[in-house]
Amino acid sequence: MALSRKISIAPMMACTDRHYRYLARLVSRHVLLYTEMVTPNAILHGDRERLLGYEEVEHPLAIQLGGSDPELLAKAAKIAEQWHYAEVNLNVGCPSDRVQSGQFGACLMKQPERVAECVVAMRESVAIPVTVKSRIGVDDCDSYDELVRFVETVWQAGCRSLAVHARKAWLQGLSPRQNRHVPPLKYDVVYRLKQDFPDLEVVINGGIKSDEAIQQHLQQVDGVMIGREAYSNLYWLSQFDRQYFNDDHEILSRKEVLMQYMPYVTKQLDKGVPLRIFAKHMLGLFQGVKGAKSWRHFLCEQSRRPSGWRDIESRISSMV
Repeated sequence: MALSRKISIAPMMACTDRHYRYLARLVSRHVLLYTEMVTPNAILHGDRERLLGYEEVEHPLAIQLGGSDPELLAKAAKIAEQWHYAEVNLNVGCPSDRVQSGQFGACLMKQPERVAECVVAMRESVAIPVTVKSRIGVDDCDSYDELVRFVETVWQAGCRSLAVHARKAWLQGLSPRQNRHVPPLKYDVVYRLKQDFPDLEVVINGGIKSDEAIQQHLQQVDGVMIGREAYSNLYWLSQFDRQYFNDDHEILSRKEVLMQYMPYVTKQLDKGVPLRIFAKHMLGLFQGVKGAKSWRHFLCEQSRRPSGWRDIESRISSMV
């Protein structure tokens, strides 16, 4: 079955780890999930179980790599394929100081030929799809002609799916957080890309927070990638299987989601994973519901207590 990118959850550092993804998969069976960005050197020399490990229920699952060395990326992509990831995505949009010092992420939008070399090397190394996630521009390299040149170059390298954050990135003067909000969204630029590259799968990303927005975008592009809203308002995903994937299975209530999450959390706590990680992921499950603020306060308080998980379990079990 072809991998569907109709609705996906963006790679987000400190958010889309395996524990969030397990919880998200209880809410939606079909949205495509991405890992946090991982560097090739970390995969080649680090703890692979910690970096690449996941539960089978997390599929469909893609990995995002951050790097600029074609040989290292190819080796890392091959390992990711061996771990049965469904896709390898190259980050060409992150503006953080870390990626700038390593000359990857958004820096690469100024080097389309290097991105092409990376795509070719990875495609020659693996059979799974190799995709790219970019911005619409970076610094003063933000004209539509420059974006077209970038897209043409990666297309010629064999990239057939491009996720585009509809903002430019500023490498100096704005923090990574500000880069998610300050540069204006220009959805029309992404729409125009799809019109000019009709055979390229175009997935739009940036500031998408409502069903109405998703439906509007899907009239113009092939897929929608949701970022922070999928983390802070997690239960929003519960309707997606019916709306976008023609799956009419019974939707779990918030309590049922948490009841199914509890055994997983217990197992991970026994392995030494801190409770605060799970509490952070659960904060957004009741967004927009009466008592949500109390729930968030309770989780934050209990995450700092030795007996916190027992009290969280008790509260979940007693929910109406």
